[in-house]
Amino acid sequence: MLETVGVWRPGQEAAAFSPEELHRASLRFREPAHVVREGGHGRVGVAFGGEASSEGMGFPLLASLPPLYPEWLGDRTFCEAHGVRFPYTTGPMANGIATTRIVIEMGRAGMLGFFGSAGLPPARVEAALDEMERELGGLPWGVNLIHSPNEPDLEEALCDLYLRRGVVRVDASAFMNLTPAIVRYALSGLRADGDGRVLRQRHVFAKISRPEVAQRFLSPAPAEILDALVSRGALSAEEARLAAKVPLAEDVTVESDSGGHTDNRPLGSLFPSIANLRDRLVRQHGYARPVRLGAAGGLGTPASVASAFALGAAYVMTGTVNQGAVESGLSEAGRKMLADAGLADVIMAPAADMFELGVKVQVLRRGSLFAQRALRLYEIYVAYDSLEAIPEGERVKLEKEILRAPWQQVWEETRSFFAQRDPRENARAEREPKHKMALVFRSYLGRSSKWAIAGEADRRLDYQIWCGPAQGAFNDWAKGSFLEAPENRSVVQIARNFLEGAAAITRAQQLRTYGAPIPAEAFDFTPRRLE
Repeated sequence: MLETVGVWRPGQEAAAFSPEELHRASLRFREPAHVVREGGHGRVGVAFGGEASSEGMGFPLLASLPPLYPEWLGDRTFCEAHGVRFPYTTGPMANGIATTRIVIEMGRAGMLGFFGSAGLPPARVEAALDEMERELGGLPWGVNLIHSPNEPDLEEALCDLYLRRGVVRVDASAFMNLTPAIVRYALSGLRADGDGRVLRQRHVFAKISRPEVAQRFLSPAPAEILDALVSRGALSAEEARLAAKVPLAEDVTVESDSGGHTDNRPLGSLFPSIANLRDRLVRQHGYARPVRLGAAGGLGTPASVASAFALGAAYVMTGTVNQGAVESGLSEAGRKMLADAGLADVIMAPAADMFELGVKVQVLRRGSLFAQRALRLYEIYVAYDSLEAIPEGERVKLEKEILRAPWQQVWEETRSFFAQRDPRENARAEREPKHKMALVFRSYLGRSSKWAIAGEADRRLDYQIWCGPAQGAFNDWAKGSFLEAPENRSVVQIARNFLEGAAAITRAQQLRTYGAPIPAEAFDFTPRRLE
C-alpha cells in the first residue's frame, strides 16, 4: 500500500492516467511532477501544475518530484571542475579518428572532447593543439596519452609537448603500470594555497578496466618514481611532497566492453567493484576533494547512458559510436560499414602496439577479414622463430593474401619507417630474428587502421575498425529515425539524444518507483533533432 504525503489539487491541467498520457508525462522531465492517486484506492497517475499541500481536499499525493535536467545526471563537481555544461565526454580514438573537429564541436556544445593523438607523430599532435586552442579559446578540451611500452621515448616526447604547451587535460589509456611520463604530467605544477589545500594545474582522466590498474591511479604516486623524477629535475621537491596528498588521477574512467583495447568486462559488474575500491582508498588516504568515476564502453543508447549514471557515474565517455559520426576521421566507407553492424558483429584481434605481448583489441568483423588475418599472423609468430623459418607453402599464402608482397619488401619498408621513428627497433631486429618478424607483422596491423581512415578501396577487406557491441545497439536504436542515415550522425546530435533520452528514462524510472504504471515504451527514447 502506497502511503500519501499530502494532497494535490488540479489547476488548468488534469492528471494523466492512461498509458499514452503517462508516456508523454515521462518526457516532461524538466517540469515538477506529482504522483497522485485517483480516489482512495484508484489508479495512480502523474500530474503537473496545480497545488500540492499537506492537507485539505484533492487527489491523494504519493510523491512530488523536482525538475530533472540532462546537465544534472552526473556529478555536479565534474562540470564545475572542467568548465562544461554536461557530464559527457568523447573518447580519444587513435590515429586522429577522434578529430579536432569532434573536439571543437563538443567544446562548443558544452561538453568535453579528447583528441585521438595515439599513433600520431608529435608534429601532427602539435598542429592539432594549435587548431583546438585557436578554435576553442578558453573552452575545455583534452588529448590522449597512450601507454607505449614499445616506444617509451614517444610517450616522453608527448609528455614534454603537453607540458610545454600547457595542456591541462589528458586521457591516459592502455596503461598497465605507471610510467614516469604520466606521473610527471599529472604532478607538474602542484602547489598549495594559503590554507594548505593542494591545487593541481593538470587533470588526468585515467581509463582503466582492472582493479589493480585503478588502484595505481587512485593512489598517490609511488615514491620510487617521484624520487627518480626529482633526481633528474623533472619534478621539484615541493611537487613531490604535495604528491603524497592527492591521487594521481581525480577522474577515473571505468571502461567496460568497448572497441579497441578492452577486457570485455560488463559495466554492471566492473563499475561497483571499482567504486568500492575508490571509496576504500579515499578513506585510507583522506583525500580532501572528490575522486570521480566515469563510465565508458557499451554506451550505444540512451538507456545504457541512463544505466551508467544510475550506477553512480560522474560522467560518461562515448567511443565506438563517434567513429560513425560525420566529424570522425574514419573514411566514408568505414562509417557505412559501422552503420551496418549488428550487436554480435565484433571480434577480438591482435593489437599493433602490443603485438608481442598477445594483447588484443575489439574490432568490427562484418565486412572485413582483418581480424582473421591478424589472428593468423599471431599464430605464425608464435609458431616460428624467424621469417626464414616459415614453411614455403605458409609463406606464399601469407605474402599473397595478407602482406601482398614478398616479406623482404615489407621488411625494407618497415626498416625505412623505423629508421625515422626509432632506429633502435632496427638494431634489435638485426639481432633478434623473431623481433624482425614481429615488426613485419605489426606493419600490416598498423597500416590496416590507416587504410580504413583513408578509405583505400583495394584494401577494404583489411580495414581495422575498432568497434564494440555498442555500435550494434546504436544501429538498432537509430533504425527508422533521422540518425539511421550515416550522413546525419553528428557527434553533438548523438550526445544530445543520449543525454535527453537518459533524462527521460531516468524520470520514467523515478515515476515508476513511486507507483505510477509507466508503460514500457517510455523506456525507449526515440531519436529526434535537438538544438
